[in-house]
Amino acid sequence: MAAADELTFHEFEEATNLLAETPDAATTSRSDQPTSQGHVAVAVGSGDSYGAEDEVEEESDKAALLQEKQQQQQQPGFWTFSYYQSFFDVDTSQVLDRIKGSLLPRPGHNFVRHYLRNRPDLYGPFWICATLAFVLAVTGNLTLVLAQRRDPSIHYSPQFHKVTVAGISIYCYAWLVPLALWGFLRWRKGVRERVGPYTFLETVCVYGYSLFVFIPMVVLWLIPVPWLQWLFGALALGLSAAGLVFTLWPVVREDTRLVAAALLSTVVLLHALLATGCKLYFFQSLPPEHVAPPHQAASLPTNIPLSPTLPRSMAPS
Repeated sequence: MAAADELTFHEFEEATNLLAETPDAATTSRSDQPTSQGHVAVAVGSGDSYGAEDEVEEESDKAALLQEKQQQQQQPGFWTFSYYQSFFDVDTSQVLDRIKGSLLPRPGHNFVRHYLRNRPDLYGPFWICATLAFVLAVTGNLTLVLAQRRDPSIHYSPQFHKVTVAGISIYCYAWLVPLALWGFLRWRKGVRERVGPYTFLETVCVYGYSLFVFIPMVVLWLIPVPWLQWLFGALALGLSAAGLVFTLWPVVREDTRLVAAALLSTVVLLHALLATGCKLYFFQSLPPEHVAPPHQAASLPTNIPLSPTLPRSMAPS
């Protein structure tokens, strides 16, 4: 082993001396014969190229990530259509699940946390309000039609203005009341830091789904029994108001008892006024001008004898 090492070292020393004496000849001989050192140099060069490609790929990945973050940060303004498009991105199963949650309120079961889950939508509230307004107008006219069939003396004419009145009333209630509630809770958050309100869209979503129970109630109001109509109205009002109270209670319970009781009482009172107003306006009894007065014929009884009248020329003088 020692002799081999010395021989190897001796050949390396001779090659070094030859390179020092005749550099041109050494260069020519080295270029003609590929050596292991040449292969090593090529290998090193190829490794550098692979490293450069990896760096380029990493830079491209970083640029793509930065671009995605910028797109996420640059959200469209509220005046654009793309801003509201995300609030209508729900499927049928989600809408049905939220409707079921509004019909079956349970204590300690928060509608926002269990059903909305930080993803409020406007699809359900929009169509619930539109359906309720349409059903109110149609059933209000059907009530008069059925009343005319029972009593032919009743004069009926289509009341198309009820569609406009129902639409304005329902949509104003579903937007203005949540707006006032959201503003009040925001103000109370500044007074008491522990009060954390829902977002405006979450509040609108809660109110919109709470109105769904009034749709079957309005259809049942076609039954011409007054006490039964008021019973159906009370049941629907109780379910809808209970859902609102159970949802708002986790927000207002950190406030004072007086403010919490006044706020929840106001919410229930406004809901009751909506149901009562719909009952009295769209299902009201016919006013006097809509009832045709009976024909009053001036007929005398047959058992009263008529006194004969003589012409003046034949009367005795």
